[in-house]
Formats: sequence, C-alpha cells, structure tokens
Amino acid sequence: MTATSNSPAQAGRKTRIGIGDRWRGLPRWQRSLAFVAFVAFLYYLPLLGIPGLTWLRTDSIAGGNNWAGVLFICAVYVLIAIGLNVVVGLAGLLDLGYVGFFAVGAYSVALFGSTQSPVVKALQNRFDLAEGWAVTWAICIPLAIAFTMISGVVLGWPTLRLRGDYLAIVTLGFGEIIRIVVRNSNWSGGPAGVAGIPGPQGSPSADNNVFGLIDVKPWYWLALTVVLIVVFAVRRLENSRVGRAWLAIREDEDAAAVMGVHGFKFKLWAFAIGAALGGLSGFLFASRQGFIEPNQFNAQLSILFVAMVVVGGAGNMAGVALGAFLLAYLPERFRDFAEYRYLVFGLALVLVMLLRPQGLIPSRRRAHELQDRAEEAPANV
Repeated sequence: MTATSNSPAQAGRKTRIGIGDRWRGLPRWQRSLAFVAFVAFLYYLPLLGIPGLTWLRTDSIAGGNNWAGVLFICAVYVLIAIGLNVVVGLAGLLDLGYVGFFAVGAYSVALFGSTQSPVVKALQNRFDLAEGWAVTWAICIPLAIAFTMISGVVLGWPTLRLRGDYLAIVTLGFGEIIRIVVRNSNWSGGPAGVAGIPGPQGSPSADNNVFGLIDVKPWYWLALTVVLIVVFAVRRLENSRVGRAWLAIREDEDAAAVMGVHGFKFKLWAFAIGAALGGLSGFLFASRQGFIEPNQFNAQLSILFVAMVVVGGAGNMAGVALGAFLLAYLPERFRDFAEYRYLVFGLALVLVMLLRPQGLIPSRRRAHELQDRAEEAPANV
C-alpha cells in the first residue's frame, strides 16, 4: 500500500470548516426550509415593520428615499450582477462596458413600447397605424432580450480574441459608444430621451392600479420574481457542460483548448447570455422609470457594476448578489455621507483587494485558487 501525504496547506484547508461547508452539511429538508423562509422574507421586505428592524428602512431617516423604490433598484442591480458574473466570474472575461447592454434593453422597450418614441411614430406613419399604437409591453420582453443578445454577439465576435486589459478597454469603449450614439441620433430621442415607457398595465397613467407610478411595491415583487427565475436558470447553466467549459476557460484557456473545449464559442455564449440578462435588467428599469435619457447610462455606472461583482465575490451568485445589494442600499441608507460615495467605494475596493481579494462570499474554487497563488508566491520570489 502506498502512503499518501498532503501538503500543510492542503491539510489546513481540510480542517477549516466555513459557513458554506456547514450549510452544505445540513439535511436537504432543512436547507429547503431555510431557503423558503428567506424568499418569504424577501417578499415581505417592502412591508417591513418588525420592531428593531425598521431602522433598516431608507424612509426612516430625514430625506430618505421610498423604501420600496430602493428595494426595486437593489433587485435590478442584483439581476445586473448575476448577468455580469456570467461574463466576469464564470468565463473570466473582464467586461467594463456592461452598461451598454443595460442601455440596449432599456431603449428596446422605450423605442418600441412608447407611443412618444420616434420609432413608433415612424411605424405608425409607414403602415398607417392608429395614433395610440405601440408594441405591447409583453412583446417588448423578447425584443429586448433578442437585441441585447445580438449586441453581445456583435461585440464579442471581433473582440473575444483579445485577452485581459485589451478586452477590458474595448468593452469600455462599447458602453460609451452606445451612450453617444443614442444621444446624437434622432431615432432614439436624442438628449431629450424617451418618455411614456409602458409597464405591464400599459403607458404610465393614474388609472394603473397595480403597476403605477406611486406604489412601487408591485414593481419590487415583479423584479424579485424575475431575479429568482434567473438565479434558477443560471444555476442550472453553471452546472451544465457549458458552465464547466466556462470554468475551464477561466482557469487556463490554452489547457481547455487542449482538452477539446472550443474557447471562442463558449466565450461568445457567455457574452450573449450575460448581455441578455443585462438587457432584461435595463428593460425592468426603464419600465419602472417611465422615462430614460442617455446620461442615465454613463461609464461610472459600468464601473459600479464591476465593483458589485468584485466586492461580492466573482464566480459566486450569492456573493455578487450581496455585493449588488450593499452598493445599492448603503448609499441610500446613509445619505448623510452621499457626497463621499465614490471615496467610500474606492476605499472599500482597496480594502477588499488587500484583506479579502476573493470577495465577501467567494466561490470555493476561486478562494482555493487565490490561496494557492498566495502560498506559491513566496517560493517564486
């Protein structure tokens, strides 16, 4: 019999039991029960009135924003972070222009769903349609997803042969190109933007008794439902052959190619799927706002999206969701420090990189990679 010996790092890793390991060690029924309770709490959040927890509400402070409205933005940002995590966390492609897909999704529903958009007016004149005609909100959903997926393929096809910083620079340019094009084009409404964007009950109106302009709770519940569906779909995708191919490409693209993984094809899939989720989040955002204009989709927002993934833990959906929630919620809750927002973001990113480079809730695989690199670094000096 041959004796096997583990390195001290491997032995230490086996003896450390984290919260994730304890969670996975629970019986399946206990995990299911805890998950159902957590989801029920998320749906209850807009009505939060438990003594001792009401200070969490953003409308509990002077000048605070509507609590349900902040929760809606948090849900949209979580959806963005999950989509960007497919590109950055799973496939390992640094995308600094994700706001471009967010804008494409928002403008899809604005240009085809609003009776005030130049595109709808042109279609009315061309096909002699009624003055109040526009594409219905439900039909705009697949349109937004299709347009953003096509945008992802158009961007990815010529650029995914690049790696690292070069890819990041190109994607950053893509986000700015989208904003500049819609700002300087007549068909997109130009700098004035597009108003009258519809929701599930049609164009913004005082007669909308569910998805109206004042009560935001139904919008939050809608966004939360979309997030849960996307989490389930992405989890299934992550555990599929496609997800394993993304991880292999992220670890070592050359080694993955030797093993028969077609790197370009799977990277293009990651770009298209990530773009679709970014477009879906932009669709929800525009439907709730009822009005969009180009300056809402600037490069700072794109950097914020990447920060949500890095702070939360690239590669782990729970981590990026937490990062998105914190970066959306904390500036609203602590509005007294709003003018120092970017300073705090910068300090937080530096501290995370120094103290916890794998993120707040990293994936196990990613944490082990960073730990191995840290242990190998002194030996290579």
